[in-house]
Amino acid sequence: MSNIPEQLAELRQRVAGINRKYEDGPPPQPVVATRRPARYFVEEWLSGQEIQTPHGAHFETERLYERHKRHGSLDIGDLAELPHDLLDAISQGTVPAHSPEKWAFLDTETTGLAGGSGTYAFLIGVGRITPEGFRVRQFFMREHGEEASLLSALADHLAGFEVLITYNGKTYDQPLLETRYRMSRFRPPFDRMPHLDLLHGARRLWKLRFDSCRLVELENQILGVEREGDLPGEMIPYVYFEYLRTGEAYQLVPILHHNAIDILTLACLTGVVPWAFRSPEQARLSHGAEMVGLGRWFRQADQPERALELFRRAVGLGLKDELMFRTLWDISLLERKAGRDDAALAVLTDLAAERNPYRVPALEELAKHYEHREKNYPMALEMTRAALGYADTPALRKREARLARRGSGPRPRRLL
Repeated sequence: MSNIPEQLAELRQRVAGINRKYEDGPPPQPVVATRRPARYFVEEWLSGQEIQTPHGAHFETERLYERHKRHGSLDIGDLAELPHDLLDAISQGTVPAHSPEKWAFLDTETTGLAGGSGTYAFLIGVGRITPEGFRVRQFFMREHGEEASLLSALADHLAGFEVLITYNGKTYDQPLLETRYRMSRFRPPFDRMPHLDLLHGARRLWKLRFDSCRLVELENQILGVEREGDLPGEMIPYVYFEYLRTGEAYQLVPILHHNAIDILTLACLTGVVPWAFRSPEQARLSHGAEMVGLGRWFRQADQPERALELFRRAVGLGLKDELMFRTLWDISLLERKAGRDDAALAVLTDLAAERNPYRVPALEELAKHYEHREKNYPMALEMTRAALGYADTPALRKREARLARRGSGPRPRRLL
């Protein structure tokens, strides 16, 4: 009981401390931030609108690149003047003639670069050529639940086109979208559309000239476009996931810009690449390596004379040593196949005269020619022994022995 006064005094001190703490009123309550739904943020940052479909809603935006403007070295207005049959040669007849206004240029931005059933195409852009210029419509999925609406609207939009053009789309974009359509229990809209994947033609044309045939690299090297502040493709999935987490739609602006420029570049390269396959003499070919790549395509397409013409032009323009020797070798084979032995012998003699990867094969071909065509066994033996000086092989030794036996008879007249 003797401690009661002390306890009361301590209690009075605590009460006084509390009173002093709240003399100026209660402490301010923390403000709880409320975030408006992400869809409103999207509409604030991007021009466009929410689109309602029988399967829900999604967001769409469209931009126009006017015909009087340029994308690098190419006039956008020239796209509308492209020939209807421009894609025939590069597609080897699989893409029929249609007006350029019926070509759909498609590119996707996805949640992963590897593909697979867990990868979504959250942004799909479709470009089209119009009298006003080049238009790009973009279908955007603000959240995963909007995929069905987006896919339905995309199918309706593609119904107005006859040809699909992509860049690596046969390997990536189309299979991915077909998977998403099937997982949503929709029929993919691509079966009726002939598909030109421009990547294959671009590689044919430029893989011997450039280290990379990525779209952005060709955009810079061929069209002369230098992107500033562009978002690297490998960062796009990460930025989209950040948007889903935070709802901060300003992060989406670089993604939509990247996608739209990719599609515009795809259209402009379609005004360049197919010309080379349709009419090489009218194409903008100025580098020997381009002509070699195109010549190889014509050779595989069983057009040897066009291939020879391009190979000769390439040699005349000058090539790096390795490519030069390979091209001379190809010329010799085509000349011999065409029955022009003198032209083939001239090229083979040049190859045999200096150090290069085709020196021994050239000497062997010369030996075969002198043995089988001219019956000039001493000359054939001379060519064989020259080849043995650079590569001692059983086949050459066998040829040497046979020619030595045949050469013991009267020496035929030497023609060269």
